[in-house]
This record gives sequence, C-alpha cells and structure tokens, in this order.
Amino acid sequence: MPYAVNSDLPASVRRHLPDHAQNIYRAAFNNAFAAHSDDSARDEIAARIAWAAVKRSYRKLGDRWVDIDHA
Repeated sequence: MPYAVNSDLPASVRRHLPDHAQNIYRAAFNNAFAAHSDDSARDEIAARIAWAAVKRSYRKLGDRWVDIDHA
C-alpha cells in the first residue's frame, strides 16, 4: 500500500533511516507500487526498489545509515 507520509512507513524503516532517506524510500516505494499494479507481489517488489533507491544515496556505517556525500 502506498505511504502518504513518513510516519506511515513500516517501523523498521522509520527506526533505521534518517528523515531524508525515509523520503527517498517513500517516493520510490510509491512509484514502484503504482508501476507494478498488475503484479501480485507488488508490495515486495516496491520494497526492494525502495531500498535500492536509498542505497544509491545512503550507506550503512556501523548501525546507522549515513548520506554517502557526508560519510
């Protein structure tokens, strides 16, 4: 299901990602969810695409996700 605001994201995403990364995740998830409307696995597909989008700008450093440009 698409997410209207970051507070709607799964707790695991909210707990681990900084606000900007949550914005990236939400936008990518919503776009992928809409693009795969005819696929029964669209939640899973959208989540994988959203994580891939986050990983283009953020990386995990220890137990935190940090902006690649500021790591």
